[in-house]
Amino acid sequence: MEWSDLKIFLAVARGGTLGAAARDLGQTQPTMGRRIRALEEALGITLFQRTSEGFVLTDEGAAVLAHAERMEAEALGIARAASGQVGSLDGVLRVSSSDWFGAHVLTRAVAALGVRHPAVVVELITDARLLSLARREADLVFRITPFDEPDIAQRRLMTMPYAAYRAVGSTVVDRLVTMDAAFGGMPDVAWLQQRLPEARIAFRSNSREAQGRACAQAVGIAVLPCPLGDAIPGIERIDLGEAPPERDVWLGYHRDLRHLPRLRAFLVEVVAIVESHDQG
Repeated sequence: MEWSDLKIFLAVARGGTLGAAARDLGQTQPTMGRRIRALEEALGITLFQRTSEGFVLTDEGAAVLAHAERMEAEALGIARAASGQVGSLDGVLRVSSSDWFGAHVLTRAVAALGVRHPAVVVELITDARLLSLARREADLVFRITPFDEPDIAQRRLMTMPYAAYRAVGSTVVDRLVTMDAAFGGMPDVAWLQQRLPEARIAFRSNSREAQGRACAQAVGIAVLPCPLGDAIPGIERIDLGEAPPERDVWLGYHRDLRHLPRLRAFLVEVVAIVESHDQG
């Protein structure tokens, strides 16, 4: 039994298909299939039922999954501990955030870090999924809710101001640009509809950037984070009687990486960007 085969087993169990697992691990589907068969032969059990919709764990496979996840956790712990002890300022730092926060806040920190530490490569992942810090899907995550995973070091980075925006010169008051249904529970969505109860929704998107661009085309009134809204040409803040709800931005990383020099150096730059914004 090889640990590499157990990694493939975990990927198939999580992805449900050989294709999804192959994309996750960067291998081919035939290779994945052969390694799963080899693992089943080595263990003498059937791990998956092959169905038309994908791979489903058998009872024996579910029992193996629990052990494999514990093995993975220990292996990742070794990797995190080793990374956290690296003393040089080089290597890759995987950072996750929303698309607009990455584009309008973090890229400025990336540029500043590149001047001081050019051997550090920041890999920015903008994804609506909450990536796992324990599995090192990301080293550092920025999001609008606190972390509830164990062994995560976290802090509130800032309180993000929001404002209502409209295209410059537009008089539109009856059309709204807002989040899509999946994010309809966000505070600014309810606030906008309360302030303009007679207006209809003209455009929805889970992308704040797309909302801002639609607003610039006079599609409707949008509520945007101020660093994004103020940076989009052709739109301006408007007063709807009160300011929209603010949102906290939290950062988190695994405690094993708290001494990682490139992570600490990047955080210094991020904090400097945030402080300059607050002063401005």
